[in-house]
Amino acid sequence: MTDTLNPVTTTADAVIDRADFARDWEEWHRAHEAARAGEHGFLAVTGLHWLTAEPQRFDDAPGAWSTSEAGPVVELEPGELLELDGVALEGRHEFGPIAERDGVTLRSGDLAIELARRGGSDILRPRDPAFPFRATYAGTPTYLPNPRWLAHGRFVPFAEARVVTVGAAVEGLQHVYEAPGEIEFELRGETFRLTAFNGSAPGSLFVLFTDATSGLTTYAANRSLSIDAPGPDGGILVDFNRAVNLPCAYTDFATCPLPPAENRLPIGIEAGEKTPLARQAA
Repeated sequence: MTDTLNPVTTTADAVIDRADFARDWEEWHRAHEAARAGEHGFLAVTGLHWLTAEPQRFDDAPGAWSTSEAGPVVELEPGELLELDGVALEGRHEFGPIAERDGVTLRSGDLAIELARRGGSDILRPRDPAFPFRATYAGTPTYLPNPRWLAHGRFVPFAEARVVTVGAAVEGLQHVYEAPGEIEFELRGETFRLTAFNGSAPGSLFVLFTDATSGLTTYAANRSLSIDAPGPDGGILVDFNRAVNLPCAYTDFATCPLPPAENRLPIGIEAGEKTPLARQAA
C-alpha cells in the first residue's frame, strides 16, 4: 500500500512507500552488520603478515611461513595444529601458487587463518573470534534511508573491457581490476559517470567512490556500492542508501582498494554508512 501521506516519486516516476522502503533497508543492513561482526569476519582479524622467502613465525598463527614463485609453504612442529578442508597438516606443506585476490582458509582450533594473495604478494591474516575489537564493536552509524538517493541510470559498456590499476589502503600496494564499463546516472539534476568493476554475482557490478562527505561524516578513503546486473536495455538502479564501508574502515589489517580518480564525486552523498565509531574515537 502506498503511503499517501508521504509518498516519494523516483526518477523513474514510480511511487515508493517510505515505510516499506525503510523496513527493507533495515533488514538488509542488519544482515550486513551480522556478517561483518561474524566470528571470523574482518573485526576478528588479529594481524596482517606479508610472507617472504625467509621462514617467519607469528604470534597469532602456528607454523613457520615462507613463499616463493612456487607458492606459500608452512613448516609445522610436532603438536602444532593446522587443518585445510578438514584434513590435518603435518610437517612441511606446499600450497602452490595462489591467484590474485584468491586464497584458502585454514583452521587452528577456534582460529580461521586466511592465506591469500593481494597486490602481488602472499599474505597471512589470522582471525580470532575472541579478538577484543570484535567483542567491543558497537555497530556502524548510517544516514537514515531515504528514497531521494535512488537513481535510475544505465550501464555504458566499453568497446573492450579495460584493465584499471588503483591504489590500496596499504601504502605502495596496487590492485588491478577489469572494468567492463561505466554506470551513468542523474542526481540533483546533474549527470554523473562512475567506472564499474565486475561484481561477485554473474553480471553484477560494483563501484568504489568518494564524495564530498568523505573525511567528514563518511570514511575518507572509500566506500563501495553493489549494483545488480543491468536489464536488457542496460537499465540499472543505483541505491546509495546501500553504500558500505570496506574492511579498511575498521582495521589496519586490510588491503582495500581505493577508487579510481574518476570516481571521486563532487557532490555529497548523504546516504549509506558513515565513519565507524571506532575510527571516530581514534
